[in-house]
Amino acid sequence: MATAAPLNPNRSPMDQTGHSDTTTDGIRIRVAAQYLPDRSDPEVGRWIYAYRVIITNDSVTRAKLVSRHWIITDADNGVEEVKGPGVVGEHPDLDHGESFRYMSGCPLPTSWGTMEGSYTFKREDGSTFDAHIGRFFLAPNVAPMTTL
Repeated sequence: MATAAPLNPNRSPMDQTGHSDTTTDGIRIRVAAQYLPDRSDPEVGRWIYAYRVIITNDSVTRAKLVSRHWIITDADNGVEEVKGPGVVGEHPDLDHGESFRYMSGCPLPTSWGTMEGSYTFKREDGSTFDAHIGRFFLAPNVAPMTTL
């Protein structure tokens, strides 16, 4: 079962970071994105974002990341799905308490959008499960990745 970090009731939703922090079956996935103005060209409809992912195994059993599934939605409700093996060419195999970090990027045809999805993991006993990646925002005004 996936659980997402609750919004802080003392802050308005507009003041939230735009990041994601979700745990499924002991696998915690935190994600933050940042706009890259030096790589973007809004005049031709190209906004580029970098995002950082931290995956931590808080369960008591080892889990290996097998595949990824991203759902990317732009401001015009255009949706792109990305599926594939591993992440950044790797299949991290995490024991209890271990983490894996990586950075990647996402181009958008609009100035803002969202990403969400899942990673499929395999346990030592051969069972598999999908760890949810909560929605996070690709927008120029989200909190910097350094707050992750």
